[in-house]
Amino acid sequence: MTEPSSPGITIPAGDLEVRFVDQPEDVSPSLTNVDAEVVGVDVERADAHRYFRRAALIQVGVEGRCVLLDAVAIERFPEVDGFFNSDRLMVLHALQNDLEPLQGRGISPERVADTALAATVLGLPTGLGSLLEDLLGVHLDGDKSAYQRADWEARPIEPGMAAYAAGDVVHLPALWAELSARLDDAGRTHWYEQELAATIEQTGEDTRDWSRVKGSGRMSDRQRTILRAVWEARERAAREHDIAPNRLLHDDVLRDLATDPPATEAQLVRRSQRRRPQLREHAPDLFAAIEAARDGEVDVRSGEGRRWSDRDRALHDALRKRRAEVAEDLGLDAGILCPSRALWNAIAAEPEDGHELCELAGMRPWQVDLLADPLWEVYTTQGDDEAEDSSDRGDPDATST
Repeated sequence: MTEPSSPGITIPAGDLEVRFVDQPEDVSPSLTNVDAEVVGVDVERADAHRYFRRAALIQVGVEGRCVLLDAVAIERFPEVDGFFNSDRLMVLHALQNDLEPLQGRGISPERVADTALAATVLGLPTGLGSLLEDLLGVHLDGDKSAYQRADWEARPIEPGMAAYAAGDVVHLPALWAELSARLDDAGRTHWYEQELAATIEQTGEDTRDWSRVKGSGRMSDRQRTILRAVWEARERAAREHDIAPNRLLHDDVLRDLATDPPATEAQLVRRSQRRRPQLREHAPDLFAAIEAARDGEVDVRSGEGRRWSDRDRALHDALRKRRAEVAEDLGLDAGILCPSRALWNAIAAEPEDGHELCELAGMRPWQVDLLADPLWEVYTTQGDDEAEDSSDRGDPDATST
């Protein structure tokens, strides 16, 4: 009696057993090949030109074996959702990139781990290749940059692409075991758990921000007003038509339009259309936004509270420096303790103590424990220095002691 053949199509991938599944009825049987308590998962996306994230391929793997699920041919994966809601742990690398496209295909795991996040909290390099080589002695073959730019919607999947996709997941369970042990040894597991919970909560949130356009901080208020208006118009059009914002109108062009606004819609098109031929249909809305900003109908400071004084900027620099010193002592990147941008929120709200300062900056409890006292010391010292300087200058508003 012959055994039934394994579901899917076998793809040559060196020492790995890789099967490609593009039929819904084969999904559930294929998962028996990767049945384990801890399973690696990754998503190759096909959204480089789109506004919304969309999965093209979902990789599910354990040591030596991987299933490639065709997210082009199959729209929903309830079998995978059930598989990971049976007390299995899904291990991803940088889950903020993958959870949303997984959820878009009906996969919402109950238990997840993130090897990139664990590495960040430990002060290790976060690149998957570097982590695997340094911690497990595993070297990933293939041109990573080329495969990252590859068309993952193209079929059939080439053997080199299949091997690359499988390599991203088959080692994740072992990598997580090593990182988890290191978190415990370093006493940082609770740091990681708080970061993981926050990252999962933020999944799907719109984090795009006009003020992230490079060079916006050096613009005048008038230029920033125009930049914000045209950025928001671009976002509306990109979202409505599912176009990547930079493909519709690149940030470099936004910056140019803000610093040297076109006088007419035709000028806008001439200056921008050479690199973005699909711009013409959106040009009226973009130009209307520029005109509204130029005429004072919108205000760049709306929602920002106030103009920043020299004292605010000096305080921000001092807080950033102290945060960086604490991070260096811990062997961490300063950004994991608190992003520089978040410190502006704390300064603007004029906190009463160090804990309030940290909470206003959106810090998690573990970050508050580390930064509340050193940042408050800087905050109060900087304020005292400013008051003393004002008193020396005879400033009538300064508080005398």
